[in-house]
Amino acid sequence: MPSWKRDVASGLVVLVPLMITLWVVYWLYTKIADLPLLQQAIPNPGLRVVLTLVIFALMVVATGYLMRTALGSLVESVIDDVMNTLPGLRVVYNASKMAVETALTGTDELQSPVKVTMWGDIRLTGFKTGKKTDDGREIVFMPTAPNITTGFVMEVKPEDLTETDEKVEDALTRVLSAGFGDTKEKKAFDIPVETTVKDSTDD
Repeated sequence: MPSWKRDVASGLVVLVPLMITLWVVYWLYTKIADLPLLQQAIPNPGLRVVLTLVIFALMVVATGYLMRTALGSLVESVIDDVMNTLPGLRVVYNASKMAVETALTGTDELQSPVKVTMWGDIRLTGFKTGKKTDDGREIVFMPTAPNITTGFVMEVKPEDLTETDEKVEDALTRVLSAGFGDTKEKKAFDIPVETTVKDSTDD
């Protein structure tokens, strides 16, 4: 991929989810602030702003509490399924979701990223869970792209894992963007080709 296309893709991965998140917050704030009942009850603009923020915070807490229930999990699952069926919006949706979850809860539940050797020289990105099986295998979570909320839980031998020095956020961004958000240049593997030169004087 040309460098300018990689730069455009990387910029979109970062800016689009951020802009959508800010727009949603602004839209909700204006909807609450423009309620006729609120404007009539509190004519003071400064006090109305404070009350609007309080109402917004209560809505966020109430929604978060609902998501912890069985009904909330069902609603979230339905929303995820619907959004992940839309080719263009699913990347933006998952990127926005990851950005909010990372900013608020961090990525402490995911340990250091690792490369899992599958077959030949093919490697896949996974994350240590910090758990091991009884026979010493590492339990690794391998997310799918671009929906990183799903994936595979694998039991991998330690010798099949390669430690990396990258951050969890960088590895998640690469998986989420299907590789297009990786700004680091990657060199292609050198494939050895065996050649045989025949001397014509031997004939």
